[in-house]
Amino acid sequence: MRGKFITFEGGEGTGKSTQAGLLAHKLESLGLGVLLTREPGGSPGAEIIRHVLLSGAAKPLGADAEAMLFAAAREDHVRCTIAPALAAGKWVVCDRFADSTRVYQGALGQVDRRLIKGLERVSIGDLLPDLTLVLDVPVDVALERLSLRRGDAAPDRFEAENVEFHEKLREAFRALAADEPERCVIIDASVPRVQVAKDIWDTVQAKLDPATAPLAMEEPAPESLVS
Repeated sequence: MRGKFITFEGGEGTGKSTQAGLLAHKLESLGLGVLLTREPGGSPGAEIIRHVLLSGAAKPLGADAEAMLFAAAREDHVRCTIAPALAAGKWVVCDRFADSTRVYQGALGQVDRRLIKGLERVSIGDLLPDLTLVLDVPVDVALERLSLRRGDAAPDRFEAENVEFHEKLREAFRALAADEPERCVIIDASVPRVQVAKDIWDTVQAKLDPATAPLAMEEPAPESLVS
């Protein structure tokens, strides 16, 4: 039985990584098989491309090239990590997926939609998330969170963009969710972390009902330990 695929989307500083981890832990506590992963990254090849993208090394090449690099990383991620986990019946929780390319390189980078669709066809085929949680936070709050989290470290390629970029980013994610209401749910992530996690869990229960999912199979014992 194919597992469920849940993705987290939203701008910088919205708490995606934290909440993805909390959801994965909650699902595991029910006895479900869970894979927690991220983009760009999530597989050996994709992690190499992640460094190139977030370091800003690809920025001078333009948004088209960045979209192609994200697609290359995603193809490796899907083939090596996501697809096998889903086929094994696991619930996959992913911090970002194809929607991020639609927003960052598509809506904001103005990459031709035909190219975006072509890259999706090659990188993910007909694989779409069962549920996409779009975490939404006012830009001033998100940027303050980023600053606190980063400390003295340098911002990455996208964190370093100006306020106008982040405002447009938020608007684009909200528009994406409005266009696909059956799959996408906007979560107010400006409230305390515990409340965000509760809202996410309520949404997952309502949309996917984890209680009806088969439990993870136990790993077989090594032959040497079987009496």
